[in-house]
Amino acid sequence: MAGPRRILSAEERLDWLRLIRTDGVGPSIFNRLIARFGSAAAALEALPGLSSGSGGERYRPVPRASAERELEQVDRAGARMIGSIEPDYPPLLREIDGAPPLITVRGNPELLARNAVGMVGARNASLNGKRMATDLARDLGAAGLVIVSGFARGIDAAAHEGALASGTVAVLPGGIDVVYPPEHRALYDRIA
Repeated sequence: MAGPRRILSAEERLDWLRLIRTDGVGPSIFNRLIARFGSAAAALEALPGLSSGSGGERYRPVPRASAERELEQVDRAGARMIGSIEPDYPPLLREIDGAPPLITVRGNPELLARNAVGMVGARNASLNGKRMATDLARDLGAAGLVIVSGFARGIDAAAHEGALASGTVAVLPGGIDVVYPPEHRALYDRIA
């Protein structure tokens, strides 16, 4: 989403969350709705009158109370949501097609602005493979790069371990409060 960088107000963040959580509204439709209506609040007002697909079904915005509960859960997890127009949003993520309008972040958001390298690999990696990933991540971190990985078993976990001292970002597909695999709980806490 283009435009000036600014901090969302609490009300805007709630509206953004309601809009992106509405069935049938993904990142592309979200951006088109904001462009068309000027704000998430205006888009939410217009949604019930818009058809969501070829079946003629209407969009039904997520109830305000549901979004408020989600934001409370994020806060209880020690995290916060960052919108794509906010300064802390990762600059390169903002540039991709279909970038998520909101991301949930726990830990140091300054890492998101640094140069990064993604490291992923086999979940059932050999001991030598994991050692190599740990060493490579440590060396890349020492060179100033942030290591980004998916928090899976094997190479991902080894990369996070190797980059703990310099900075690592774990991308969690299940949500900020879902530690999977469960044996990575201590690693999760150390990354955060």
